[in-house]
Amino acid sequence: MGLTVTEKILRDHCQNKSATAGDYVMVDVDKCLANDLTAPIAIEVFEEVISGTKADVFDPQKIILIPDHFTPNKDIASAAQCKILREFAIKHNITNYFEVGRGGIEHCLIPEQGLVSPGEVFIGADSHTCTYGALGAFAIGVGSTDLGVAMATGKCWLKIPESIKFIFSGNLGEWVSGKDLILYTIGMIGVDGASYKTMELSGEVLSRLSMANRFTICNMTIEAGAKNGIIVPDKVTNSYLESSGFTFGKSYHSDNDAEYVDIIEIDCDKIEPQVALPHSPANVKPITEVSNMNIEVDQVVIGSCTNGRIEDLRITAKILKNKKIDRNLRCIVIPGTQETYLKAIKEGLIEILIKAGAIVSTPTCGPCLGGHMGILGEGERALSTTNRNFKGRMGHISSEIYLSSPAVAAFSAIKGYITSPQSNN
Repeated sequence: MGLTVTEKILRDHCQNKSATAGDYVMVDVDKCLANDLTAPIAIEVFEEVISGTKADVFDPQKIILIPDHFTPNKDIASAAQCKILREFAIKHNITNYFEVGRGGIEHCLIPEQGLVSPGEVFIGADSHTCTYGALGAFAIGVGSTDLGVAMATGKCWLKIPESIKFIFSGNLGEWVSGKDLILYTIGMIGVDGASYKTMELSGEVLSRLSMANRFTICNMTIEAGAKNGIIVPDKVTNSYLESSGFTFGKSYHSDNDAEYVDIIEIDCDKIEPQVALPHSPANVKPITEVSNMNIEVDQVVIGSCTNGRIEDLRITAKILKNKKIDRNLRCIVIPGTQETYLKAIKEGLIEILIKAGAIVSTPTCGPCLGGHMGILGEGERALSTTNRNFKGRMGHISSEIYLSSPAVAAFSAIKGYITSPQSNN
C-alpha cells in the first residue's frame, strides 16, 4: 500500500522509517512559532526543560516569535506579554523575531518572508498554523507546552494522522473564491468532520487557484477539526516560490495507491459565494439564501490571517472604488503585513478605502479574537472575513458574527446588510 503526502513527510522526519497513519512518532521539527499570547507560557516550559543545564534553544534561526494578537500593545497586560517575547529573543539571539513595524499577522507574514518551505514539519502555538499546508508543508498547531519542549529539543511527539482526500472539480462562478470553497466544505462535513485527520486538498479547481486562495483554504481546515490541511506542490507553488526568491524545500506527493479513510468529490460548478451564520463555521448557507434574510450589520471586518493579503485588498478596493460605505456601519480593513500595507498604499488601494469611508488599521489579529480594534457591543452584528464566529468571539456574548469572503463583505458594507455580489453587478 502506498503512502500519503503527510505520511511521507513525517516518516522522513522521524527514526521509524516504516511509520504510517496511526503510529506515534517523535519528529524533528524544522520551525517553531509562537505569538504574544502563547510564547510566554512556552518560554516558561522551555526554562523548566533546560533548568540546571547550560542548554540553549535548539536553533535560534528556526524559532519564530511574532507579537500580533494584542499589538500594538492595547494595555499594560499585553505590553508585559510582548516584553517577555522581546527579552527572550534578545537573550537567545532569535533571528526571526518580528517587532511591530516590521512584521504583521503571523500566518500572512511567514510565507511572505520565505520562512516555510514544501516538505517541512512546522509547528506553531496557534491553531491556524495549518495555513502553511498550502505550500506542501506539514504544519500544525500545538500547545504551548509542546512548543516549549520543541524550542529546547527540536522535537515534537505526535500521532501520524489518517487522511481524507478532497477533490474539487468543475469551474468557479463569478466572485467565488477559496474562502467560499472552504466554507462550503466545512458546511458539508461539519466542525468535527475531519477530526485529527489530514485534509488533503486536490482537483482541477485547486490547481487553478492562486496561493492567496490556497492559504485561505488551508487556514480554515482546523475549523473542520483537521490536524492539518495540505496541498501537494505544483506549478503554482513553484511559480510563487521562484518569483519570491524562496527555497523550494522537498516536494512530496501521495502515491496513487495511498490509503485514505474517505475520498470526497466536490463539484464546484454550482457553488455560490457562501456565508457562515452564527454561531459556527459549519452553519453555512449560499449567499442567495442569506441575502433574502435582510440581515443588517453594524460592522464589517476585512483582513486577518484568513483574508488579509494583497489580493484580498485589491478585490475590496475594486468593489469600493467610487462608492460609499453605508453610514450606519463601520468597515475595518486590516492588511496582513507591513509589506502588504505598503503595496496597498503604492497601488492606491488605501486611498480608495479611506474615501469610501473605511478604517484602515496597522496589521493585527485584534478584532478576530475579540482583543481590540473592533470589539462588538451588546447585540451588534459583524460580517467578517475572519475564520471563527463562535458566540462572544469578537466581543459581547450577545453579538453575532457572520463569515464571508472579501467580495461579499465589501458589497455588504456598501448596502448595510449582507447581500449577494451578483445583485450588485
